[in-house]
Amino acid sequence: MSNNTPLVRPQSDRRLWLSYAGACLLSWMLYAMAGAELQRGLWQLWEAAYQATLSLAPPMLLGPLLWWLVRALQGRPMALQLAAHLLGALGFALAWQGLEFALAWWLFGPEHARAMLMQTVLWRAIWGLFVYSALVGGFTAVLKTRQARASALAAAQAESALARAELAAISGKLNPHFLFNTLNSLIALTRRDPRAAEAALMQFATMMRYVLDAKRNAEGRASLAEEVDFLHDYLALESLRLGARLRVQWDLEPGTLDDEIPVLTLQPLVENSILHAIAPRVEGGCVSISARRDSLNGGLALTVADDGPGCAPDQLDGPSVNGRGVGLSALRRRFALDFDGRARLRIHTAPGAGFRVDLWIPQT
Repeated sequence: MSNNTPLVRPQSDRRLWLSYAGACLLSWMLYAMAGAELQRGLWQLWEAAYQATLSLAPPMLLGPLLWWLVRALQGRPMALQLAAHLLGALGFALAWQGLEFALAWWLFGPEHARAMLMQTVLWRAIWGLFVYSALVGGFTAVLKTRQARASALAAAQAESALARAELAAISGKLNPHFLFNTLNSLIALTRRDPRAAEAALMQFATMMRYVLDAKRNAEGRASLAEEVDFLHDYLALESLRLGARLRVQWDLEPGTLDDEIPVLTLQPLVENSILHAIAPRVEGGCVSISARRDSLNGGLALTVADDGPGCAPDQLDGPSVNGRGVGLSALRRRFALDFDGRARLRIHTAPGAGFRVDLWIPQT
């Protein structure tokens, strides 16, 4: 067998032989019924059963040897396979006649066995070639199916590994910007209020633990309640820097807090709003975070919106959306990998109308 051929586990042969035994039993019953019908009642039922057994027992006993032959030839050059099957077909026909002859000799003596051989030698040879071809074709189909399943499984495992690697890379893109800004805020705070800075550092340590856990399991899930707790800490740190300029509105349906979402889903969206809609303006602005149950399909609908300057609709098609393109494109790709394209991310914005991102995450 070639090195590229997927291996089949031995225990998987059990279903094959159960199917083979069932096919043999069905063939035997049909042969016996046909023999009894053709004789129009002249033969007893046991005579039809005897004839079916005498005719079909040899190829049924030889069938498993063909399974071994097909497996041994798998992956070999085509010319070798054809030559081996030609010899195998001849050997199968001869073995069939030999077993039938031996059985007739044992039951009825040599004269009867020789007479039966002379009458059936040509038809048994033809039927031997036909049955050999059918068995080899069936066994080959079984092996090809197993090989296709093994290849599909290997491809799925490779795709899963690639998806995990991409999710880890995406998570790596989302975190550094957040960490850089938070550290800058803490440095500034230590100069103004060391005690507040100490408390903020404790919050930061809690957040870092959450971020590191997310980094180790980038494709993992977190409950919405955990993400909200993380977001509360993040906003508390940002409030130390922005003060009253940062206003936050929460609208969370209690029934959604146990829903699962990818880790670090909301924070990049909130960070974008703070960076582009609130921090640059003297008057600051408001960030709204909402979560509700979609009554039509049971999914989780999340919204992060701000009252900032927004952008023109034609900017949504560019590589960067008002400077927010990296985080949004990373989240979109993350959803595509994590939910096979079922999750949705939609942007609503216009000049002077703020910026809103709607997420829909399936829960089944």
